[in-house]
Parts: sequence; C-alpha cells; structure tokens
Amino acid sequence: MASDTSGSNMDREMILADFQACTGIDNIAEAIALLELNNWDLVAAINGVIPQENGILQSSFPSEASQANLFGPHSQPAAEAAAATAAAAPPSSSSSSSSPPPSSSSSSSSAFCPILPSRHIIERQPRMLNFRVEYRQRSVEVVLEEASTVGEMKQILETELQVPVSKMQLKGWKSGDVSDSTVLRSLHLPKNNSLYVLTPDIAPTASTSQNSSLQESLNQNYLLVISHSEAQRDYSLNFPGSRTIQEVKRNVSDLTNIPVRHQQWEGWPASANDDSVTLAASGIRYPCHHLSVCRRVSPANTREQFEECTDVHMVSDSEGDDFEDASEFGVDEAEMFGMGTSACRKSPMMPENTENEGDALLHFTAEFSTRYGDCHPVFFIGSLEAASQEAFFGKARDRKLLAIYLHNDESVLTNVFCSQMMCAESIVSYLSQNFITWAWDVTKEANKARLLTMCTRHFGSVVAQTIRTYKTDQFPLLLIVMGKRASNEVLNVIQGNTTVDELMMRLMGAMEIFTAQQQEDIKDEDEREAREMVKREQDEAYRLSLEADRKKREAQEREEAEQVRLEQIRKEQEEEREAIRLSLEQALPPEPEEESGQSVSKLRIRTPSGEFLERRFLGSCKLQVLFDFVASKGYPWDEFKLLTTFPRRNITQMDPAWTLLEAKLFPQETLFLEAKE
Repeated sequence: MASDTSGSNMDREMILADFQACTGIDNIAEAIALLELNNWDLVAAINGVIPQENGILQSSFPSEASQANLFGPHSQPAAEAAAATAAAAPPSSSSSSSSPPPSSSSSSSSAFCPILPSRHIIERQPRMLNFRVEYRQRSVEVVLEEASTVGEMKQILETELQVPVSKMQLKGWKSGDVSDSTVLRSLHLPKNNSLYVLTPDIAPTASTSQNSSLQESLNQNYLLVISHSEAQRDYSLNFPGSRTIQEVKRNVSDLTNIPVRHQQWEGWPASANDDSVTLAASGIRYPCHHLSVCRRVSPANTREQFEECTDVHMVSDSEGDDFEDASEFGVDEAEMFGMGTSACRKSPMMPENTENEGDALLHFTAEFSTRYGDCHPVFFIGSLEAASQEAFFGKARDRKLLAIYLHNDESVLTNVFCSQMMCAESIVSYLSQNFITWAWDVTKEANKARLLTMCTRHFGSVVAQTIRTYKTDQFPLLLIVMGKRASNEVLNVIQGNTTVDELMMRLMGAMEIFTAQQQEDIKDEDEREAREMVKREQDEAYRLSLEADRKKREAQEREEAEQVRLEQIRKEQEEEREAIRLSLEQALPPEPEEESGQSVSKLRIRTPSGEFLERRFLGSCKLQVLFDFVASKGYPWDEFKLLTTFPRRNITQMDPAWTLLEAKLFPQETLFLEAKE
C-alpha cells in the first residue's frame, strides 16, 4: 500500500515537472490546482492554460522502444514510471483523450518541452503567427511562420496594398519600432497580432479621406481608469489607440501582479471579445473609459493546494533524482522567489573608479538596456556639470528640469522600480519631453563618494547630506532639480517604493512648479530682451546717424577738393593757353603796310561773340600764319573752324603750307570762326 502511494506521488511529481516545463508556471500551488481541475491529465491541463498556442496533441500509446528513444538513454526509469502512471490512471482521465485537437491552422510553440509522459507527444511543427494589418480603409490578414522576418512581411504587404516597402512604416509592435531584418521569433509575439501601416510620404486619396477617422483613432490617446477591487485603488493609464487589449492586460498584470490568464474584467464593450483588437477598434469610449479588474477565483482550496505542494517538495527532496534543483528547468532560484540581488548579476551597472564620467554613463546605459530592455529614459551622456548646463543655462523657453536617477543594486526595490517604473512608456515619454535625465550607480562606495562630491560642488552640501540620509533599502532615488537664478533647488526626492501613478503625479507636480517659474523667467527674459532690443535700436540709429553725418561730411570735403582741383586745372590750362597765345603772338610776322608795294591781303574775321578781327597779311604768307594769328586771339585752330562766307569753305582743312594767294584769300576776304563739334 505504501509502495503504491510512493509510486503515485512520483508519477504526479513527473507530470507536475512536465507541466511546469511546458507552461512556464513557476508557482507550484497554481500548477497543482490546474492539474487537479483536469484530473492530472497533462494535455488537457496544458491546452486549458494555453489553448491553440502550443499545439499539444494526444497520440496512441507508443511502444516501449519509442518511449526509451523519447526519454533518452538515461531516462528508462522515468519511462517505466510514466507507463505505470498511464496504466494506473483513473478512467475519467481517458475522457480528455477524446477532446478535439487544435485546428490545423494552429502550430506548436517555439518552446519545446524536454520531458513528456509516454502517452503525450509535442509535434515540432513551425509555429504560425496571425497578423491583421490595417491600412487606411483596408484590412489585410497575413499568416507567417515565426521564423520569418519583418522584411518578408513587408514584401507580402507590398503586393497586397500596392505600397512600396521603402515608403511603408509598420507600426504596432509591442517592443517599439523594429528593423526589416528582425526575426518574428525574437519578438516573442502571441499567436494573434494587430498592426497598422503608415505612409507619411503618400498623400491620401479622396476615398481614403472618408475613412480617416480610423487612422485618427489609432493616433489618439485613450485614458483607461482601471479599478483594482482587491487593492481598492484606481489606476489612470494612457494608451495610444494602436495598443491592443492584450497589451493593456499585460501592463495591468505588471501593476496588479495578476497574470493575464487569471484576470477577470468588467467594462469592456461586447465588440472587444478578441484580445488582438486595438483600442481604437474595440468600441471603448473616447477620451476616457472605466474598467474594473480582479483575480479570477479558483475552485480549488488554497490551503489544501499549499499542503499538497509541501508534500510534493518533500517527496522530491527525499528521492533526489528527478526534481533536485530549479536550475534543471532553466530558472534561476533567486529569480523564482523574487529575491534577485546584485550578486546574481554578472556585470555591474557602472565600473568602479572610472575616470571619465561620459564613459561611465555609456556603460550604465548599455547595462540598463541589457537588463530592462531598450524602452527606458534617454540618459544624458556626460558629466553632471554638463547635464546642469544643458538643463538650466539655455534660453528660458528651452530650459528643463534635471532628473538625477541614483541606482543601487543592493536594494530589493531596484528591479521592480526599473522594470515597471523607469521603463513604463508613459514615464519614458514624460521624462524625455520635459526632463534631462542623468544617472549614476551608487552600489560601490567609491562611486557613491564621487557622486556626493559632485553634488556638493554643483548643488551644495544640503543635497549631498540629503542623499546620505537615505538607506540602501530606500533606493533607487529620483532627484528632481530645478535651476534658479541664485542656486539650484531640489524640488522632490522620489524613493523606490512608489507606483507608476504616484511617480507620474510627483513628476507632474514638479513640472507645475517648474512651469510657473519658467513663465516668470520667460517674462523677465522677454522684458530684458525688449529693453536690449530698444537699446540696440537706439544705438543702431545713433550709429547710422553718425555714419550719415560722416558720409555727408566726407562727400562735402570731396566736393570741395574736387572744386579746388578743377579750379587749379582750369588755372593751369588758362595759364598754358595764355603762354601759347603770347608765344604765337610774338612769333607772328609784322603786319605789312597797306601801300608797301607788295601784294597785301586784308582779312576780316568774325568771332563767335560777334566781334571782328582785322589784319593785313602778305599774299605770300602761309595759312599757318593766319592760324597762329587766330590762335593768338584765343581761338586755337584745333578747337575752331575758319570758314569763308561764299562759297562756304573750311580753311582749317587746307594745307597750312599753302599761301594766301593759293588759298584764294587775296586781296581781301571776310571769314568767320565756328567752334568744332
């Protein structure tokens, strides 16, 4: 009788281990309760937990050889025990074998259970993922293996939607934007997913504009007021319309510690019967919708489950062969019981005694991303002084609050604060928009001492003393610092034992104080800039006036100098002309007498002013003598023409060597002077 009881306990222990390995449920009491509900039928229990996800199918009893091959050469006792379990199973358990298998469209999970009872096997088929992709007024269903890439999905959508891959943005991934080379398996997606396509470079047509309300709903933010009846508190959470109901439930699970499969909801519309539906298409009210959640009550008695769980542990410890350590199932013991400390981590957040603060922050950011994912605040890379300059010393409109995150791996609150608070999308978005976030790791005493020195230098000894007063179990800390004219002020110190809502409220409270101060600073800065602008305008006007006076004075001086120069030139020219005239006058031959007995020509010349010049010349005189006579009177022959009256002839064009007789200016002639053109 005792041996039968021992064998039955060992068989149930194996079924329990297989069930936990396949479903990933670490809570032994919960796993035992689920198996009890299904009369310890492994397949029925697994399909009840993850229906149509893992594709676990029943098969006929395999041969002993196939059992040995399945369990491996070192698992023959386990196979025999499994066969004994199948033979001793109660009749009611056979009813589960007649349950219909999952649909053909369902594929097995990518995770493979290493140990299975002999009467159940897992088909290692490729897991298929269903995607509903929305684009403007269209909705496309896509089914892909999880080994496919995002780029392959975009190629399918290019054919269906007639949208080039280069202009396509595929949104709705729970992990944020992904690259085309990302493998779907690495995203750990559920079987059913909802995505949407954005094409900002392609203008919508007239037909698509009629259905633009759906696209607008996807871009809107919905406020979900969720009442947790057991904790008697409300959560106000903002989600974009593209978020699915499944993603909302996962976020609520992080806040309430209620697994999604145990959540019982009230308030969802009747159309929200599919968790893959987006909030925009679920029919909830905009902009605010009220919901309530609680833990689904299990029919099994909790105390009996705990006692049976204790018995299973005792049997496992006594046997010592099949259930020795949680590490056999790939679960770290410290992580299983939620007691992970810095000793469990391989790499510190920040190396000790780093000379360059920028290098230390780069290491901190990389380690933070490795531990908690890429969705986290953008940490400022640089010294605390540089972060203060960036936050406080720009224009008043560009200034921000400084959030100093102090990390301590030795605090039990650190893991929860980082994963659920610092990585919450609402917190990340709010910090990125309104804060300069600077981080430091104070786990090591040397790094903590360095931080206190920096705080004393930049914020004074009060801030450093405040940090000293906090104990290790009160970390991590988030210091909110505001820059002021005289000195910097710490508005708030947020400890690690807070919630997302409380953290957001305190950040918003600090932001209100900062905004009020910022408005005053902006007003003062605008007034100062207005005064400086008026002064600059006055200085500019005065400068322009001086410049105009200077230019006017210089122009006047130039004009006077030009007049003096021209007057000097004119005088020089007149003097030169006078000298030439006198020389010509002196060189003229004497005027012959009228009755000298020689041929004398009497010439009468009218000037442009109307006066007449009269003189007698010998008939043998050259025309040059006539030209010199006219020039000696102030009419040079290169500026004036000497013309006869009738017939009109231009004497200045004749050869100066001709005589007056040859020029037919004998015995007398009347000529007139005319200025050359």
